[in-house]
Amino acid sequence: MSAEANHLQRAGSPATLSNRSSPVNPKRRIGDDGIIETDKPTRRYAAGIDRALSLFDSALQDWADYISFLGRLLKALQVHPPGISDVPHKSLVAQRLSQCLNPILPAGVHQKALEVYTYIFSLIGKDGLGRDLPYYLPGLSPVLAFASLSTKPAILALFDTFIVALDSVALRPALKAVVLALLPGLEEETSEEFEQTLGILQRLKEAVAHDEKGDGSVQDASGDHFFWQCLFLASITSSSRRQGALAYLQRHLPRLGKRSASQSQPSGQDGGLTQRLSYEIEAVTSPEPGLLIRCFVAGLNDENVLVQRGFLDLLVTHLPLHSEVLHRKVSPGDLVKLATAAVSVVSRREMSLNRRLWAWFLGPKNTTSEQTTDLAAPNGSNRHHQNDGLQIKYFRQYGQSPLTQGILNMFQTDALTPAENARPFRIALAVMDRSEIGSLVVPNVLIPGLRRVWHYQKLARTPDDFAEVLRSASGFFDGVESGLIWDEISNKLLCATSMGVPDLPAFQENLDLAVFIVTHFDLQEEEMLRQHLPFLVLALLLKSRTLWTLFRDQEQGFEQALVDRMLVLAGKLVDLMPTRTFEDHTAHNTQGRTLGGPDSNLDTETHDLLIEIEGHYVKRRGKARWAGPSIDGDALGRLMLKNTARLIQQHLRSNKLGRVFDTTVSILAKVCVKLPQNHFLDLTGLLPDAHEASQHLIIEDDGFHKELSAIVHLIALLETLRTALVRAPPSGLEVYRLRSILQNVVTALWPYLSPSRPKNNVESVRCMWKVHSLSSDKNLVESCITALMIGNREEDFVELQGARRFGVLWSASNSNHASHARRSSLATSTTPRSTQFDTTRAGDILARPLLLVLDTLEDRKTDVSMFTTGWLQSVGNVKVYMLTLFIGLFIADMAARIIDFLRSKLQAMQSMESHFDLDQCLYYFRTLSNVIEHTSVEIWPAVFAEENHNDAVTTQMGLTKICLWVVGDEVVTQHDASPRLSRLQQTAVSLLQEVLLRSESLANIEGEIESPIFIALLRSMRKANHPLQVSLLSLITVWLRRHLGETTHTLSASHRRAHSGDHGSQKNPSQDRLDMEEAIAQPAAPPPLLLDCLLEGLASPGSQPVLGHWIAFLGTCLPFYMSNIFQILLPLSDGLIKAVEVSLNDLQMSFRNQNVQSTAAEEPINTIVELLNGIEHILAQAHDRLSERATNHVNIKTAEQPQGFFNHMVSGVFTPDAYKSRSAANNRLTVLLCFKDAVRLCVWIWSWGAGVSDNPSAEHTLSSSFKQISLRLKNRARRILEHIFAAESLECLETLIDSWRGSEEAGESEVSSAMILNLLHVLDGSRPRNTTPAIFNALYSRTNPGALDADRKSTLTSELSDSEIARFLVQYTRSLEDDAMDEIWADCITFLKDVLANPLPHRQTLPRLLEFTALLGIKVDNTNFGENRKRRRELADLFLRQLTATFTTKPLSFPIEPASSKSQKPADDAHHPLRTHGETTSEDIVAILAENLPHVSKILMDGDRIATASNIISAQIVTPTLRWKSFPRNVTPSFLELLLAMARIPGASKVWRKDVAEAFNDQRFFCDASYELAAPKWLPLLRAWIISDKDRMTELLARMPSPTAAGIMFGVGASSARLEADRRAQLNLRRVAMLLLAAPRDSFAMQLGTIQEKVGELFHATAASSPSSATRAEIYSVLRALVLTTSPVHLTSMWPSITSELQEAISSLYPGRKDDKYNMHCVVHACKLLDILVAAAPDEFQMREWLFITDNIDAVYRPQGFEPSALVDDLIEDPDANAGIVQGATTPGPAAQHSEGGKPFLATKNIRGIPREKLLDRAIRPFLRQLSIHTFESTYSMTAFDWQAAHDDLLLDIFDETNLV
Repeated sequence: MSAEANHLQRAGSPATLSNRSSPVNPKRRIGDDGIIETDKPTRRYAAGIDRALSLFDSALQDWADYISFLGRLLKALQVHPPGISDVPHKSLVAQRLSQCLNPILPAGVHQKALEVYTYIFSLIGKDGLGRDLPYYLPGLSPVLAFASLSTKPAILALFDTFIVALDSVALRPALKAVVLALLPGLEEETSEEFEQTLGILQRLKEAVAHDEKGDGSVQDASGDHFFWQCLFLASITSSSRRQGALAYLQRHLPRLGKRSASQSQPSGQDGGLTQRLSYEIEAVTSPEPGLLIRCFVAGLNDENVLVQRGFLDLLVTHLPLHSEVLHRKVSPGDLVKLATAAVSVVSRREMSLNRRLWAWFLGPKNTTSEQTTDLAAPNGSNRHHQNDGLQIKYFRQYGQSPLTQGILNMFQTDALTPAENARPFRIALAVMDRSEIGSLVVPNVLIPGLRRVWHYQKLARTPDDFAEVLRSASGFFDGVESGLIWDEISNKLLCATSMGVPDLPAFQENLDLAVFIVTHFDLQEEEMLRQHLPFLVLALLLKSRTLWTLFRDQEQGFEQALVDRMLVLAGKLVDLMPTRTFEDHTAHNTQGRTLGGPDSNLDTETHDLLIEIEGHYVKRRGKARWAGPSIDGDALGRLMLKNTARLIQQHLRSNKLGRVFDTTVSILAKVCVKLPQNHFLDLTGLLPDAHEASQHLIIEDDGFHKELSAIVHLIALLETLRTALVRAPPSGLEVYRLRSILQNVVTALWPYLSPSRPKNNVESVRCMWKVHSLSSDKNLVESCITALMIGNREEDFVELQGARRFGVLWSASNSNHASHARRSSLATSTTPRSTQFDTTRAGDILARPLLLVLDTLEDRKTDVSMFTTGWLQSVGNVKVYMLTLFIGLFIADMAARIIDFLRSKLQAMQSMESHFDLDQCLYYFRTLSNVIEHTSVEIWPAVFAEENHNDAVTTQMGLTKICLWVVGDEVVTQHDASPRLSRLQQTAVSLLQEVLLRSESLANIEGEIESPIFIALLRSMRKANHPLQVSLLSLITVWLRRHLGETTHTLSASHRRAHSGDHGSQKNPSQDRLDMEEAIAQPAAPPPLLLDCLLEGLASPGSQPVLGHWIAFLGTCLPFYMSNIFQILLPLSDGLIKAVEVSLNDLQMSFRNQNVQSTAAEEPINTIVELLNGIEHILAQAHDRLSERATNHVNIKTAEQPQGFFNHMVSGVFTPDAYKSRSAANNRLTVLLCFKDAVRLCVWIWSWGAGVSDNPSAEHTLSSSFKQISLRLKNRARRILEHIFAAESLECLETLIDSWRGSEEAGESEVSSAMILNLLHVLDGSRPRNTTPAIFNALYSRTNPGALDADRKSTLTSELSDSEIARFLVQYTRSLEDDAMDEIWADCITFLKDVLANPLPHRQTLPRLLEFTALLGIKVDNTNFGENRKRRRELADLFLRQLTATFTTKPLSFPIEPASSKSQKPADDAHHPLRTHGETTSEDIVAILAENLPHVSKILMDGDRIATASNIISAQIVTPTLRWKSFPRNVTPSFLELLLAMARIPGASKVWRKDVAEAFNDQRFFCDASYELAAPKWLPLLRAWIISDKDRMTELLARMPSPTAAGIMFGVGASSARLEADRRAQLNLRRVAMLLLAAPRDSFAMQLGTIQEKVGELFHATAASSPSSATRAEIYSVLRALVLTTSPVHLTSMWPSITSELQEAISSLYPGRKDDKYNMHCVVHACKLLDILVAAAPDEFQMREWLFITDNIDAVYRPQGFEPSALVDDLIEDPDANAGIVQGATTPGPAAQHSEGGKPFLATKNIRGIPREKLLDRAIRPFLRQLSIHTFESTYSMTAFDWQAAHDDLLLDIFDETNLV
């Protein structure tokens, strides 16, 4: 039992409002007999009636029994004692009579019931009927709607005789119900009862209007208006009675359009109006005129065309648009509502409706009456035209404002559905059919409507929704006159700037709107193209000039962006204008002016023209015809051209060459194209300003301009100017200026070619070629580049930076040439010449600069020379290209070059005098080097062996010491900034190298040379002395070979493998290493400093420019480490990888921030490539060494060795094999760890670019550079991955899987899981037939490694579980194409069979493997390969076996985690942002089956297998889950999706229905844990269950017993039995409500009788019965479900019981009312039921609504001395009910504070946290107090009822387990 069961005491009564014993008004005592049984006749009379009433519950079987019952009741009533005029048990009598008026009963029963009613009314008299009207009227009210022809006269007579005769005090509360009851009699005007009903209503109005004296002589206006207000409310709330209300209004509604002469002034002009409105108008408009308007609004929105037509007729005849009521009594908002509802009828496209609508808007055609005396027109022959003019004036005066505002309100809707957003456009289009209306309305709604479409583009859920709205808007747009369109657009654009500085945000919004209009709507009308567009473009240019002058100094950029937006709009308009727009039209237009001539004043002309344009568009807005300036097209083109040029000139002078400048230049280019060929062009005036701007672009070499775009925009301007110069021959000064501008542009572009800033390299090169194409001098760019390469030097010697930039120029030019060659087949004639790279023109730019670079090879020890050497090696096609391009140039220039070279040598010798000592040493070193180099090798050992007799030092030692002193002495090296000293050191190193090569023995100098050369190398790195580094590396290489005993013939090219990825060399490093080791007799350990130098040299920034030499040096040194390569592998690999990461990070930062320069490398791209080469080389060497050792240490057992187990174990103990195997394993682990690091690095490189390419702020011009760089790095990383994959495919694959796993766990990272799958697909050697078996091996290595051979096992270095690998297998298979199944089919089937042969090791992965099998079946079904039925059957059998094995190896002892624990997980797999296809963890077999079960027909093929699979799932998953002790908290969405998927399988119907029934009937089903899944999961499942088995409701109702009191009062365990019965009844009632909500509407209409019977039985339960009255709250929930899911027509028979029960429940709150059937919980649910009934307002309940609330105007406008008769209002306003209330306790509670229109007023979520003892004051009292007013306000606002909110609120109550007994 629930912990809160104690508060559900049935014996106690709810808290009362006070201690008072009875209410003030005795008539509110529901259930009172009405008589006091004091004497015997009276008691006999009451007993007779009681006996007659008892027959209703026992003897009624058919209609004859009803007549018999009514006869007995009538006889019992007729024997009343004399003097008794009341009816005993009148509440029950009224209820039984109401039930006898059920529509399903025949007319005879109805007539007999009416006979009883007549007798009772005669018996109790007028006063008694007035007192007891709440008992008898609700039963009579709905009868006329369904009465037969023979019954209608009787019911009308009953109303006419008794009801209408009542006093106004008795009729006033029930007047709306009486009106609703009589309105069905007016639906048929030809019926017999029409006139009678009409007369009754008239007499009813008079009865209400009579004063309380009742003399009939004086009418009360307040009573008359009360009738009208009730009639309006009835028409608003009841659509079924609206036809009758219309009929009454057509006959009795006063004509509200008549106005006296003094009242003939228009609305808004009082004119001394003092007379009171007529009595009739006062009656229908007081006290709330808004009800009259809402009555018409409801009628105009009715679904019945006849009703709409009738209300339109009423508008025309009784409520014309000029009526004083509409303009003085009604608020402007209500008038807008009326106009909106009226114009909405045009959507029906009904001619009869439209005709009446236009008549109402345009007024009467004849204006002779006094209604329109102010609009009278003079008589004459043009009466028809005069009448049309009067109608326009009439509409402008009375209808234009409300109709315009109504359409504007429709445009401001918050709805997102396409129909709601397209509706106002269709209405506006229909309005345009009447020009009198459309011409006045459309100008005001055009721009707001277009703005709504623009905003909806961002709000639309799908593109199709926006397309639908756009179609409607386009239809409306096409129907509007072009002049009107451009009047509105131009007014928005020009008026905002005509008064100086505009409102910038609003102006920007108008500009964006104009761009949207130009982009999405048709503007091809000739009038637009020839008149409006040119003048608007010209006006925009003029405004742009003005605004640019104001905003050019703004630093924020918003204002400049505004000007740019204006120019973008102007450019789009220019695109629309054809060439004929600028033709000379003076021949056709004699008034055309000629402006813009060469001698004209541009400022004066444009100022005057702008005034004329603004005068037309702004000041004379809305003219039908063109009234703008009359200018011929030729002059217009000149003005447009000159103003654009003037705007460009402003930008050039202000040095603002940004986006605005580019947009202006594009407009200039477009205008030039549009102008005729013979047009006079003179744009050369821009050249001086362009020249000055180009000078500002030239910057220092170490800085950059903010944006390259400024140069690009200037080049675009030069292209346009060049076109102008072609048409107008330039002067010599103009040619000079253009040449100077181009030179400045080349100089400005030069810094952007720096390789350290690769961001703009490609774009800069393209600009170079554009400049070359613009220059008439083909050598201009070449000469500029040559000068820039030399720099400020006097001699013709290329600077290093210049050589590097030329390398970028060469590479990008050739790259663009190659890409152009690939696209040549797709190129068209429209491709600009400047963007094509022609080999015949390459020499125009590249010839002389290339010769300068080649000249640097003369001095081989300079930075430039080394760069040139490396550059020539890196550029693959340079040699062939150079020969083909420059062969002729070499022959012609050979003699001149020799002369220049000799002259330069002579000058160099003359400058040596200042450095004589240094040069002298250099001379000595060179002489010795030359002698050694050119002398025979055999003599040098003897020479070096000679000793110096003075100090006993050999020549070898002396030369070595001198060289080492020059190279390594700290005193000398501190001056290494001198280039001469650097050359001296390089020469000394070369000399020392020659000494080492020609010495026979190094014993004398071995100890002297080792340390200094390594120290010198470290110093050269730290001081970035690159030439010395290269020389020292060569020296150390020679020394190592001599020192370690290597001969010279072993010099191998194995180190070239480091360049294999970048240059294509494919040398075998293993063969090089073997050749090297064969030459080493006794390998010695390399010196310790060698490894330090390698680590620092590969990572130091000072060695990056010569990194290629370091990589080659690494390749030379690796063979010396072959004996201990595995010890140095990790440091080397880590150092290289970290260096790559640093360089790559710097490169990424340079693309994210254009002002950031690489700090780690001058050339980050080449650095990264070289480092990758080194990584690949050391990994290849290590892996080759590992493979060789594995081959050499294979121990093969001989036949003589004992093969027993014991001998085998003992022999293994005493041999070194165990140690060797451990050592080999460690070595392999080292290599594999390095492999994994390299794989991760390559994956990161592959994924690089996502951050830059997805950055919205990145410039679009950077895409080319980024693509070229990223493509090169990606290809290099891919080739390394391919090599690693070929060497260690399994380990590489596991590393990729590990990265894939990490990317999914991270959620957001640069490396996405999809990217890794794509990378795996593009690798050579990783086709599905290779990758899939590798995944199987990785899986087997973790589940059953003994089943694999040694070479197929994984080393398990990756921390991957078998479940993660299985999950990757599923994702990888899902990413494959369906046709790939043919490749992997055999391997997959074999693998699955092996798994099923021994499934126990795979128990953790079997769920994922089951998903994998299902995926195979789905993919195979989509291919021709799957047509082989044998394969399909084999797969189906494997799926079933696997399904069985999944539950056999790992039974679901705890099937699913509780929902609470799952919700606490930080990252749920099912909702992970990177999850696709509903992925979950591998243990969640439920989610896997739920995902794949919809495709079970493709997998299992036939019904038997499907049934078998369903049985397995039911037995292994569904049944254990539903029977687990934590049910339903262990139910997850996946589990319910699984059940729902089973419900859609025909072969599984028996299984799943049984399981759902078991779950639904579980006592634990209704709890808070199930609520979250109720609406999205349980309701669809129960809907499928009910549809497939409709008898479930009948079975459920049969299990609900009737309340009984026998045998439980004093027996043992009576209380426990009662509680158990209550709980069962509560659960069954909740199940009934749940099924009602789940099933389609009206699904249980046939079972309503049974439901009503069960509900009626439970209503008789008491606190002592079993089940008891504690089930009443659930009964109210069932009734709420019926109201929400059943049509009101089916609930007719239930209203008497519902009404009676609600009255008793709410009356229990009266002080002193002791009724133990209703506790506070029951009362709350009764209030919720009342809340739903009042909000939903079913038709029949509206006739009973007055019993509970004040349903008329008295709810808001209470008359003096008002005493409420409604139950709720009487209860709240009872003075004794408010006694003892604490001050402040009556403040609005949560229910009132959080109520919204159309939603339940007493929402469960708002009162759920209120303690039970405070519910009365904080929830019920505020609800009851505000219910009447809230209901009236909802009706007045015409808010639609929110059915979904009520549905969710009821669902929350159903699953509230705290209220269960």
